[in-house]
Amino acid sequence: MPDRPTARAAIAAVTTGFEEITEPAVPGRGTAGDGPLSWAGYADSRARATARTGEEESVVHGLATIGGLRCVLLSFEFGFLGGSLGQRTGDRLEAAYAAARTRGLPLVSLIATGGSRMQEGMVALTQLQRVARASARLRASGPAQLAVVRDPTTGGGWATLGAGADVILALPGAQIGFAGSRVRPAGADPHAYTAEGQLAAGQIDAVVPPDELPKTLAHWLRALHVSGSPAPDAAPVPDALSAAGLPVTGWDAVRQARSPSRPHAEAYLNAYFDHRLPLSGDRCGGTDPGLLCGFGRRGGRTIAYVAQCGTATRPAGYRTAARVIRLADRLGVPVLTLIDTPGAANGAEAERAGAGAAIADAFAAMAGARVPVTTLVIGEGGSGGALALAAPGNTHVTRDSYFSVIAPELAAAILKRAPDEVHATADQLRLRPQDLVELGFARSVVQPLPPGG
Repeated sequence: MPDRPTARAAIAAVTTGFEEITEPAVPGRGTAGDGPLSWAGYADSRARATARTGEEESVVHGLATIGGLRCVLLSFEFGFLGGSLGQRTGDRLEAAYAAARTRGLPLVSLIATGGSRMQEGMVALTQLQRVARASARLRASGPAQLAVVRDPTTGGGWATLGAGADVILALPGAQIGFAGSRVRPAGADPHAYTAEGQLAAGQIDAVVPPDELPKTLAHWLRALHVSGSPAPDAAPVPDALSAAGLPVTGWDAVRQARSPSRPHAEAYLNAYFDHRLPLSGDRCGGTDPGLLCGFGRRGGRTIAYVAQCGTATRPAGYRTAARVIRLADRLGVPVLTLIDTPGAANGAEAERAGAGAAIADAFAAMAGARVPVTTLVIGEGGSGGALALAAPGNTHVTRDSYFSVIAPELAAAILKRAPDEVHATADQLRLRPQDLVELGFARSVVQPLPPGG
């Protein structure tokens, strides 16, 4: 077996203080004999596990300090029967979630488990329902759930504590998957069951080297440990980064927005935030490199962001955006969206991936947000694929942007106009920044950042 850190070593590696919570034993919780199934030798196995690890169960939990911030932390001891979940494990996990809920603190889980404990049969398997219920109660009360996926994390532990967390970080090379190594289909791609494979598939948010984990967790706790009430103030509107003048014609607006030299989302985010924490993936097997999502810190304040990067937004991008917006709404964090797309991806692959449903979900997340959402159009605003992420009543535009019901070229084609009528069609669409303000769609044309500002 690989040399894996113990539960307490994993705790010590990321905390500056830890106070274990010891819960009184619940009568009948598998403490006597060979457990609920009378599995021969189970009591001896538990005794050997305790002698080897010094632990009475596969989970340790308590109050922790990470980067000066308080949280409830739980850590799995893989050396205790493979970090498996039994009834007493369920007691401890439920207690950890309850402690986070009653104290209003984030929950951080350091996970390393092989899944449900066979020696307890269905009694062990139903602990997953207990964990799911405890997680749902904590989510309803507000505090964030962060998971650090260690090696290995498989079975029900991954499908509840891991994959069910708001933010999922993983250590490099960690084995992650619902199926453990001994029960996978023959010939299954091993990369799919690694941290790196799960990141590529949109199932986790980041792979973090061990030496960077304490700082990363501290950043996340600082960003997510907020009031839980709707944010009273909207995110400030970013300054424009381009000194482009207002376009004279509709086609001038399109040309300026499509210019490769104008500032794109990365530049705006770098200028706006002091520090950013990216979130990645739609949790449905997809990612969109043309959409940047996450939480950022600006002058000591947390703001969530969703930023299009000038490409056609994929279904996975809309689902990721909806996930971030709903998390921000639950935590009481204002949202900033940057619009820049020629439109939603509309190829056959996008249709098979559920483009319509994904866009609908993004519209729904925006419409349901209780926190204020601020939108800045920084480039192309292509039809519903852009509108899905635009804030009704709080959208602003830069001088090198446009927004249109459809691209001028496509509008001309639909109207069966000649190619030389595209420019005139752009004028008719009234898509210039100043048109958008006059029409009431945009609140303002944002001015460029002052020199040296």
